[in-house]
Amino acid sequence: MDIVVKIDGDGQMNPALLPLFVRPLRRGQADYTKGNRFHRPESMQGMPPVRLFGNAVLSFLTKLSCGYWNIMDPTNGYTAARTCVLSELPLDKLEQRYFFETDMLFRLNTVRAVVKDVPMDAVYADEESHLKVSRVLPEFLRKNCSRLWRRYVYNYLVRDFNVGSLYSLCGALLVFMGTLFGAWQWIVSSSTSHPATSGTVMLAALPILIGIQCLIAFLHYDVSNIPTEPLSLSLQRQVDDSNP
Repeated sequence: MDIVVKIDGDGQMNPALLPLFVRPLRRGQADYTKGNRFHRPESMQGMPPVRLFGNAVLSFLTKLSCGYWNIMDPTNGYTAARTCVLSELPLDKLEQRYFFETDMLFRLNTVRAVVKDVPMDAVYADEESHLKVSRVLPEFLRKNCSRLWRRYVYNYLVRDFNVGSLYSLCGALLVFMGTLFGAWQWIVSSSTSHPATSGTVMLAALPILIGIQCLIAFLHYDVSNIPTEPLSLSLQRQVDDSNP
C-alpha cells in the first residue's frame, strides 16, 4: 500500500471525507495530511468553548515544538500519510495516547516532511470525553517543551548552524546578561539605598531589548523554514535513480 489513513472511532469524523485527505498525497503535494476543524467559522459553532480554547492553546504550543507554523488543530485524529515517509520514522518510539498526533508532527519535521491541513467539520453530540484537561495539560506542556528543545538542537546546532542559530544564541545570551546585570544592580541599589543612575538602567535594559529583537528575528526565520518540498518526491527520485 502507498497511503495509510487513520480515522478516530469517536463518531466525530465522517469517513466520506477520506478522498480529500488522500488527494494531496496522490498528487505529490504533501507527505502527510490532517484534519483542521478551525478552517471555517461555521465548523466551530458546535464546538464546546473549553475545547475551542484548549485546541487554540495546544495549536500554538505545537507550532513551537514541531515547527509547522502553517497548521492548526494538531490533535485532530483524521490523518493520512505516505508509507514511504512513515518508513523513515521511528514508529516504535511514537507516543501511544493523546500525544500521538503531536509526536507524529514532531517526527515528521525531523525528516522535513510536508504537512497539509484538510478543512473538515466535526460533529459533537452528547458523548462524554475521556480527556481530563487537568491531567493532560501538564503532560502536554512537558512533552511539548521537550520536543521544542530537541527540535532546536537538531535543526540549529547539530544538523546545521545558520543565521537562525546566531539569532537565537545571541538573543538568549543578551537577555540573560541584561537580566543578570539588572538584578544585581537592583540588589545593590536596595541594600545601599542609592537609586541606580539612568546609565546603569540603560546598561541593563539595552541588552534585553536587543536580545528580544534577536529572538523575534529567530522566530521569523523559524516560521519561514517550513518544509516545502515533499519528502516522498525525493524518495521516489532515489528509487528511480537506483533502477535505471
